Amino acid sequence: MLKGLDPRLNAEVLYALRAMGHGDTLIIADTNFPSDTIARQTVFGELLRMDNLTAAEAAEAVLSVLPLDTFVDDFAGRMEIVGSPDEIAPVQAEVQTVIDTAEGTPRPMVGIERFAFYDMAKQAYAVIQTGERRFYGCFMLRKGVIPPDA
Repeated sequence: MLKGLDPRLNAEVLYALRAMGHGDTLIIADTNFPSDTIARQTVFGELLRMDNLTAAEAAEAVLSVLPLDTFVDDFAGRMEIVGSPDEIAPVQAEVQTVIDTAEGTPRPMVGIERFAFYDMAKQAYAVIQTGERRFYGCFMLRKGVIPPDA
């Protein structure tokens, strides 16, 4: 364990987060998402795991070290519910709360149609599969920048 780091972040996840650059995207996926298949097509090329966590717990750990992009509207996204794209599932509301806390101000995630989400995930830097079993627990986070000191 390292001082100052969320213990839910394993070495592989930290390595990938550190390697990402501004604008790169990260997928946090539920257990039903075809994570391994999609992850093989990403820049990182291997599936990362945070198996024993919900999507919100994984997002909270990731956002403890990953800044979100402030230059774009699609800084974070959620997979839309098929047939009800404007509905926000409880798992999505939990992750939105985590994002709002990390950002310090409410910034709603964009909705991404299911198959568009799959296509976007293939272009992501990496995929993290969580232990989230609730449907529509799939999210995209876009890495931002850390500004210089004063």
